Amino acid sequence: MPGFEPFLLCDFHVHTRWSDGQLTVREVVDLYGRTGHFDVIAITDHILMKKDLLARAGKVLTLGQRAFGVTEERFADYLADVRQEAERAMREYGMLVVPGAEVTQNRLRGAKNSHIIALDVREYISADQRADEILRAIRAQGALSIACHPHHRTTRRIEVSTCYLWDNRSELSDLVDVWEAGNRDDLFSVTSLKHYPYVANSDFHKPKHLYSWKTLLRCDLNWPAVRRALVDNVDVALILYRQPREHEQPATASRPARAPSLDAALGGHATT
Repeated sequence: MPGFEPFLLCDFHVHTRWSDGQLTVREVVDLYGRTGHFDVIAITDHILMKKDLLARAGKVLTLGQRAFGVTEERFADYLADVRQEAERAMREYGMLVVPGAEVTQNRLRGAKNSHIIALDVREYISADQRADEILRAIRAQGALSIACHPHHRTTRRIEVSTCYLWDNRSELSDLVDVWEAGNRDDLFSVTSLKHYPYVANSDFHKPKHLYSWKTLLRCDLNWPAVRRALVDNVDVALILYRQPREHEQPATASRPARAPSLDAALGGHATT
């Protein structure tokens, strides 16, 4: 991020039209890239339970035009779309785009719900299994897990509770790589008080969500270095990214890529 070198400005929780976001992957890349500020983002569309009632209701309201989640049958196409746009993001904006997914459990009983991000995901992970099984499946394929909005929010939103991981942290904390201490406009200070590795993300669904809590990491611009910085959680800071003042103009020019290729930035496995 210009002015914050050598820190990288990151957002590891971004949704697109592959699930319940408003923008395509291409539009998201351009929105973040044209600010001239962001170094790393992760596309993390939902993988839903087969009986997700919220998604079923949304599908009815949209007359079947939206599925609100990536199915197993379309997961390879989803990853291909993300990787294609990741190549362009690195080339045009010098921005690393990490393929991910949010394995989402929405039950009527909120105490059982968990939302878990898998970063650098390569294979589909079913949401129809226990949370500990999801976490083990993420780790088995070498991906990194983030516990999403793990505690009660301070701002009012009409959303389901997702506190299962936190409520069962004594059994599950060893399986969770990183916890969200910030999500959009909310802060979950309990995660940092427990000294768990933490990040802050936008939980992006629409353009206005760009302006929200983000993460600063001090590391090189490639996925192995970013992953290591997240897990070590030493050179990390949370920052509230806000809309420029009226007299300030956001950057629109592309930045030169700081990694030789997407394949190098992702640690040698960018191809499908």
